[in-house]
Amino acid sequence: MGISRRAFLERVGKAGGYGAMFVTMQGLGLLAVSKAYAGPPQLPAGSGKGVKVAVLGAGIAGLVSAYELRKAGYEVTVLEARERPGGRAWSVRKGTVIQQDDRPDQVVDWTEGRHHYMNAGPARIPQSHHAILGYCRDLGVPLEVMVNGNRTAKLDYKGQVVSNGQAINDTRGAFSELLAKAIDKGALDRELTGVDKQRLLGYLGAYGDLDPKHIYSNREGRAGFQAWPGGYDHPPKGADPLRMSDMMQAQFWGISGFFEEFAEMQATMLQPVGGMDRISYALYEQVKPAVTFGAVVKEIRRAGKGAKIAYTVGGAARTLDADHVMITIPLPVLAKIPGDFSPRVQEAIVGGGKTYGHGTKVAWESRRFWEQDDFQFGGLGWTDEPNELIWYPSGGFGEKTGILMGAYSIGFSGPFNPPKYAAMSLEERFAISRRVIEKFHPGHGKELTKPFSVSWKHTPYSEGVAVNWSENQRTGDYAVLCKPDGPFYFAGEHMSYINAWQEGAALAAHEAIKLIQARVSAP
Repeated sequence: MGISRRAFLERVGKAGGYGAMFVTMQGLGLLAVSKAYAGPPQLPAGSGKGVKVAVLGAGIAGLVSAYELRKAGYEVTVLEARERPGGRAWSVRKGTVIQQDDRPDQVVDWTEGRHHYMNAGPARIPQSHHAILGYCRDLGVPLEVMVNGNRTAKLDYKGQVVSNGQAINDTRGAFSELLAKAIDKGALDRELTGVDKQRLLGYLGAYGDLDPKHIYSNREGRAGFQAWPGGYDHPPKGADPLRMSDMMQAQFWGISGFFEEFAEMQATMLQPVGGMDRISYALYEQVKPAVTFGAVVKEIRRAGKGAKIAYTVGGAARTLDADHVMITIPLPVLAKIPGDFSPRVQEAIVGGGKTYGHGTKVAWESRRFWEQDDFQFGGLGWTDEPNELIWYPSGGFGEKTGILMGAYSIGFSGPFNPPKYAAMSLEERFAISRRVIEKFHPGHGKELTKPFSVSWKHTPYSEGVAVNWSENQRTGDYAVLCKPDGPFYFAGEHMSYINAWQEGAALAAHEAIKLIQARVSAP
């Protein structure tokens, strides 16, 4: 009996992940290859002359909006509550002051250096994020490789610490051995022809590192070595495979086992040299005369066919008249600002604001023991403890000291750890982070110095890491905010299907710009 195309694709997906199945479907002509990114809206030169646009917020969406609109001659004013551009695209360095609600201020005291920073918000750029990469190219922001996957990085689940490579390859080997045994016993005779069985056994042997008897023993050392290969009389000896019962207990095949299969989480990603905020500052330099920092919006009102924005700078009250208003303020913050929105739009703002998640990071300065002693360069270490992640730097290889991210609690291990970790005191967060790093690198926890922590739920003018629309909200609240509300337009990562990414913010800004241009150009 032959195997159906659907069954074949299901098996490709199970064996090789989403990426393998996607490529196979394209090869079979079942999926059209996506069209290349066409670039930002091409607005006619001078088409915005005499038209005033207020942009609320100088994050990526606000800066992109101002940049593109000003090129077309619009009179743009950007109001930003913070004293810097970028919003959540924020890189922390020596001298940075971190203010959090109900927490003491922190002042970062790290060594100054090109690679001595930590991205408190976005920290990686997928190769598919063409809008952000386009702005980097156009504005001269240099990029470098960001190591998103590293098989030598550790996993810590249910108290068991193993390398990512061992967890992944031992799981593949064990599952391949089980499936091969099922084929040998005739359990799949109805689904596969004799020829197909031999082909599949050949694949399982290669995929799972099985021996000729279809037994997994880590013979190639994919899961690591007890003794590494060397010169003369130093043959390699592979690490003993984990027992299936231990893997079932620890569930190593959680998100860490297929993280790189997500379309936006490939092993090789990109980052700006010197920090993610290099993009925001590059955009800011293009629109600098239009930006007012320390401008806290107090009211968003209608005035005739346009709008009037009430705001304060250093406590002094000011107003701004505009024909159109681009609102990029995060929804939890926007929900608290009095505004002349229609009742349904106000309801959508409040509804979306309630979905913003927790996101908490911790970082340390230290000797680069992970490189110098353990020979690990970049990548992610995973844990089921509340800090969830250890993130190793991808820049400054070979330098004596560096910045190690000791926590990124955002929900990788489930919905319970992020709020739990965010609610902890700074000392409690630091203690958990140090403990997990000590598990991964025994004897080195004591080398960690000068910690700091950022929790986006506790960060003024953000109040959450990103939106998390439900399926019902996508056709309700989200759809409502995709349309203008009189002179008001909405943009930001929350106005896209790429939430929590700078790409989503940029693309949402492009869509809102089109709406403004269409209205201005209408007869």
